[in-house]
Amino acid sequence: MTGSLHSLLQRKSLLTLLLIVCAILGWWITQDNATTLAKPLIVTVDQGDLENAVTAAGNLQPSDYVDVGAQVSGQLETFLVEIGDKVSSGQLLAEIDATVQLNRVEASRASLRALEAQLSARSASLKLAQANADRQTRLIEEDATSQADFDSAINTLASAQSSLIQLQSQIAQSSASLASDEATLAFSKIAAPIAGTVISIDKKVGQTLNASQQAPTILRIADLSTMTVQGEVSEADVSKLSTNMDVYFTTLGGGSRRWYGKLRQILPKPVVTNNVVLYTALFDVDNSDNALLSDMTAQIFFVTSAATNVVRVPVGALNFKDTNNLLGLAPNITELSNSKSTIAVTPQIQTQNSIPAGDRLKNRSAN
Repeated sequence: MTGSLHSLLQRKSLLTLLLIVCAILGWWITQDNATTLAKPLIVTVDQGDLENAVTAAGNLQPSDYVDVGAQVSGQLETFLVEIGDKVSSGQLLAEIDATVQLNRVEASRASLRALEAQLSARSASLKLAQANADRQTRLIEEDATSQADFDSAINTLASAQSSLIQLQSQIAQSSASLASDEATLAFSKIAAPIAGTVISIDKKVGQTLNASQQAPTILRIADLSTMTVQGEVSEADVSKLSTNMDVYFTTLGGGSRRWYGKLRQILPKPVVTNNVVLYTALFDVDNSDNALLSDMTAQIFFVTSAATNVVRVPVGALNFKDTNNLLGLAPNITELSNSKSTIAVTPQIQTQNSIPAGDRLKNRSAN
């Protein structure tokens, strides 16, 4: 009985001691947090650049591209390029089976040769008819031939002249037809209309192309040396934009790199999606290093105002007492009098007063 009472007393003593330790530990943590919360966060006034900007999302497209199509029907025989290849203007890209076109050219050439062969005979007939007409003219003047023979000679001459003119017209028509057939034959060899990069191929070797109603697109060539950025700007911000204003953008994979340009155009017709009105803003950027690709996503910044190499004060360190005075709460800064801030950009503003770079201010937003 005595042993059980002693064990109970020991457990109560340990529990009491544990409660005292927990109370002391809780008091210490509370005091440490209070000290931490009471300690102001001091920020340093620095010197740098500030800007106001309208942000928008967009994508990149080549500034110039051509969809290369087929002008003749037939089976696609060969592809001489692949996606990503750089091509020059006039370079051969693909060939279409030209059996039908080649046969038409040969038929037109044969027809033209046959007409040209008749030309010498028609010319000889005209010369003979002209000689007979001249002889009958002299004879009729001497009253040495009949009127019927004279009329017949004149009629034969007119018929020979008409026959020769008709043949010459047929030759011209046949020559034009041959030239057309030769041009159609040349269309079976597809050449690059511009210099650039092959960015897509829509057909496969062996596929039959039907160009009777609409030219089928075979591939697309784009000039990637200059990219056009298409930004979608909300109707609330579009009035803040103007042509030739500074603009830059970043990409998801470009890290901190910026590409700069000038706003070229704002398309007047908006794009309405789910009752959201967006206007398309266009500007061009140089891509000579080929770092930008088609359809990349761009985070765009249209710079409406900017200042360079100015003293910057974090907004959280300032207390706007009135429109002309700002109060700093750090011990070594008492009052910023007559501050005429020209640009306000969260989380910093530009000030035009005697605050030197390197001074420290209490950041109120940290409390």
